[in-house]
Amino acid sequence: MKNIITLKQLSNIAEADILDHEFSQRYRWYCQSDYYHKCLEENLEGKRITLMVFYEDALAGCCHILYNSQYPYFRNDNIPEINDLNVFPEYRRKKIASRVFDELEMIASKTSRYIGLGVGLYQDYGNAQRMYTKRGYVMDGRGMTYKNNQVQPGQPVMVDDDLLIYLVKELY
Repeated sequence: MKNIITLKQLSNIAEADILDHEFSQRYRWYCQSDYYHKCLEENLEGKRITLMVFYEDALAGCCHILYNSQYPYFRNDNIPEINDLNVFPEYRRKKIASRVFDELEMIASKTSRYIGLGVGLYQDYGNAQRMYTKRGYVMDGRGMTYKNNQVQPGQPVMVDDDLLIYLVKELY
């Protein structure tokens, strides 16, 4: 059987409910909430694009592009942000993330010369850090942020999912 990756933009409540359910079944850290309902609203308002990714017709994860980033540099310079890439563990190493990024970069190139993303700094983000570098993303030169605020020298911060460095890529 040929491996087929398909993408679909989140477009209705049933899909939001499926995402919510699937994430809650796979990850202890995810608590069922109205997160994907809010994502749906933002998709319908044109503030976000949420791509659901399917592998051989099974939901394999999702990713977003935000048109109004919480990161001040991206927001002020109108740089779309790839956000919250998640490929379910059983579907990793199948080129799914690359396919999602190809699509999001193509979408962003219609309205922007650049695209950006934030990545965590501890070991769990190692594979993502390597992938982003291989795809041509480079550090934006503004240093680390914690909860989207610049980290100042000597300032203590928690090493968690909110400690990020942001990367950008010029789209051609």
